[in-house]
Amino acid sequence: MQLVKASRDALLKPLATVSGIVERRHTLPILANILLRKEGSKVAFVSTDIEVQITTHADFGVGDASESTTVAARKLLDILRALPDTGDVALALANKKLSVQSGKSRFALQTLAAEEFPTVAQPAAWNASLTLSQKSFRHLLNMVHFAMAQQDIRYYLNGMLLVLDGHDVRCVATDGHRLAYCATTLEAETPRQEVIIPRKTVLELLRLLDDVEDPLQIDVAANQIRFRFGEVELISKLVEGKFPDYQRVIPSGYTKHFTIAREALQRSLQRAAILTTDKFKGVRMQMADHVLKISSSNAEQEEAQEELEIDFAFEPLDIGFNVSYLLDVLGNLKTETVQWSVGDANSSALITLPDNADFKYVVMPMRI
Repeated sequence: MQLVKASRDALLKPLATVSGIVERRHTLPILANILLRKEGSKVAFVSTDIEVQITTHADFGVGDASESTTVAARKLLDILRALPDTGDVALALANKKLSVQSGKSRFALQTLAAEEFPTVAQPAAWNASLTLSQKSFRHLLNMVHFAMAQQDIRYYLNGMLLVLDGHDVRCVATDGHRLAYCATTLEAETPRQEVIIPRKTVLELLRLLDDVEDPLQIDVAANQIRFRFGEVELISKLVEGKFPDYQRVIPSGYTKHFTIAREALQRSLQRAAILTTDKFKGVRMQMADHVLKISSSNAEQEEAQEELEIDFAFEPLDIGFNVSYLLDVLGNLKTETVQWSVGDANSSALITLPDNADFKYVVMPMRI
C-alpha cells in the first residue's frame, strides 16, 4: 500500500525535525524508530525518547486510506539524504516492510507495529498557556542555555528554569559556578508558574525554533510542557525538584562598574586561554588605574598577558575566573559593549548589558 509520494526535500524536512531526539542506543528497539501515521492526505511523523515527544505534519499522503507503521529513523533519514534531489520519492508498506523508491533506487526497511510505539499521554488540562513569537523565546534560550549543568548529580540543575509571572517570562540556568538570567514581557497576563525544562528539550527547541515573528504557544501542566509552532508539536516531561533561588544569587549593591567593548575583551580572553591548562582554565584579571590586565599561565611556566583600557577609577582589584565561563557568555551576546559590576576578590562578578535590565550573568571567582 502506497503511503507517501513527495519530493526528497519535502520528505526530508519533517523527518529531520523529529529525528533530533532519536537516540542511537536504546533498551527499547522501537525508540530508534519514528511513527508514520497517515490519514488520507495528512501524514504525521512522531518520535519519542519517553521524556520528549515531537510530532510534525505534512500534506503528501497518497489515497484516502488510513495506515500507521514505525521505521528506523536514522536509516530512513540517511537514505533520503543520499538520494539525488531530482524526482519524487515514494514510501509504500507491504509484508511488514517499508519500501523507499526513487528513480531506479529501491530500499526495503524492516518495520515494527505502530501499536507498540509509546506515545506520551497528555494531561486533561493545562495550568497555564501563553503565546509569544518564536524569535522572542529563542532569544531567551540563547541567552541562558550555555549555563545549564551537564549530568550534574543535582538533577534539577540539568535544565532551565522557566518562570511565568503575570506579564513577565524569565529563563534562568545555572551549573553552580555561573548563572544566566534573561527576561521578556508579554501583552497577556499568565498565572504564576515555575517549572524546570530538561536540558535536552532546551537544546532541541534551539534547533527547531526560527528567528521569526511566527507564534509559539506554550502550555504548562504539573509535570509536562507543550510547545506548538508551525506544523510542530513538542511535548516534554518536566524536571522535578527545587531550583536554587536565583534572586539571591544575583548580586545587588555593587558600586564598582565599568563598560568594555565585547569583542576586544573576547579576543583578549581567547588569546589568554591558549596558555591555560585543560583542567585549570583560570585567567587572572587585574583592574587598576583605567587598565584591565589579563594574564594566564600553565604547568610549563608559559605565560600570556593582555592589557585593555577601561573606565575603572576604583581601588585596585585582582580576581580570577574560569575563562570558559567568560567566553561562553561573550560569544552568545551580540552587543558592542558589556557592563561589569564587581565587589571584591572573593565575590561573584555581574555581567549585564548597558541600559538593559533583561539580561544578567553571574560568574563566581576562582583562586589562581
